[in-house]
Amino acid sequence: MRQRWQNEEADPSLYLQRELRRQLDLTGELSDEEIGRMIDELIVSAGKQRHLSLQDMTRLRRELFNSVRRLDVLQELIDDDRVTEIMVNGTEGIFVERDGRITKWETGFDAAEKLEIIVQQIAGRCNRTVNEAEAIVDARLENGARVNIIMPPIALNGPIITIRRFPDHPITMRELIEWGSITQEAAEFLKRCVLAGYNIFISGGTGSGKTTFLNALSNFIPKDERIITIEDNAELQIREAENLVRLEARKANEEGEHEVTIRDLIKASLRCRPDRIIVGEVRGDETIDMLQSLNTGHDGSLSTGHGNSPKDMLSRLETMVLMGLEMPVSAIRRQIASGIDLMVHLGRMRDRTRKVLEILEVDGYDGITQEIQTHTLYRFEEMETDEPKVPGAKVRGALVRTGKLLHTGKLERAGILEGVAEE
Repeated sequence: MRQRWQNEEADPSLYLQRELRRQLDLTGELSDEEIGRMIDELIVSAGKQRHLSLQDMTRLRRELFNSVRRLDVLQELIDDDRVTEIMVNGTEGIFVERDGRITKWETGFDAAEKLEIIVQQIAGRCNRTVNEAEAIVDARLENGARVNIIMPPIALNGPIITIRRFPDHPITMRELIEWGSITQEAAEFLKRCVLAGYNIFISGGTGSGKTTFLNALSNFIPKDERIITIEDNAELQIREAENLVRLEARKANEEGEHEVTIRDLIKASLRCRPDRIIVGEVRGDETIDMLQSLNTGHDGSLSTGHGNSPKDMLSRLETMVLMGLEMPVSAIRRQIASGIDLMVHLGRMRDRTRKVLEILEVDGYDGITQEIQTHTLYRFEEMETDEPKVPGAKVRGALVRTGKLLHTGKLERAGILEGVAEE
C-alpha cells in the first residue's frame, strides 16, 4: 500500500475511497457498523505509512463513510437546515443558498471521479440512468430534496448537480403569516375557499415558493377526504391527510419502455375515487388532462405552474394544452375558465423574501372578446419610502383587498358563506 499511498499526495482520501469501494464490491452488503470498522482498519493501515493527526483521522473517517453511505462532501450541506439550494458546477465550485443569499462554499470536489460517483449514487437510488446518452435526469434524495443532474458533453464544465432542499418539517400557513408572506385575512379567505372546494391554481417564477405554498394550502383540506397527488418527482409534504395516495411519474428504461407520464397518472387517478387531485406542477401536454379533471367534478383540486404573472400563466396554460391536443383557442380558454376558480400568484422580492403578490378570481369566458375574464381580490401594494429600490433593500408593504368574490355558489353549498358576504 506504501507506494500507491504515496502516489496520492494530492488527494490521499481518493485512494482510500477506491480501496474501500473495492473491498465493498468483494464483501457485499454490510451494515453501517461493519463499514465503520472497515474504514477504521483502512485508516490505521494508512497511518502506518504517513503521520495522521487525530483531526485528520476523524476527517477521513467522516469523508469515507459519507462517500459510500451518503453524499460525500455534499452531506454537510444536506444536513444544514439553513441551506435551501445546492449548486455544484462540476469541479469548479459549489454554490449554496442560505437565508435567500447565494455564496460560494469553501469546500468542493477536487477530483472528477468523486463527483461522478455521487452522480451515480443519486441516480441509482431513484432507479434513474444517467450517462452521456441520458444526460439530463431529475431525481430526489431520501429526504425529499429535488435533484437535477446534467452530464457532459452537454455540461461543458463537468457534471452539474442542482439540489433544491425542502424543510424537514413543512412550512405552515401560520409561519407564512408570521414571515409576512401573506396576511391573516387573505389566509383565512383561502382557507374558506379550500374548504368549499374551489379549484385553485398557484403561479410564480423560479424560487417563488410555489411548492411550499401548495403544501401549506393543502393542509386546509378536510381530513376525511381522499387526496391523490401527482408529481414528476415527489416533493409535496402533505402530513395531515389520512387517505392520501402519492403517485410519481417514471422515465422510460434504457430500451425506451415502461414510461409512466403525468398524463397517464392523471387518467389513472380518475379511477381511484379521488375527492381532490393535486398536480404538483404542469409543464406540458398534461395540462389538458389536469383541466379536464377539474371539469369532471373534482372540486377543490390544486395545481401549480411557472409564470411571471397571472396573465402570463393563463397564456402558458393555453400553449401547454396545444402541445398535446389541437383544438381552437376559444375552446381551450373555455376549459381554463370553467376549471380554475382562483389563481394565487407568488413572487420573490428584491430583499429575497417570498410573498403572495396577487389573488384573483376567474370570472369566466367572454364570448365577445374571446378572453378569459378575471378580477383581482387581493394585491400586494408596496409602501412608498425614501429607501432606494435596489437589490437587497427591505421591501415594505401589504397584501390589500381590492375586490370581492363574485362566484359564491360553492361557499353557499358548503354552508360556510358566513364571514365572506362582505368580501
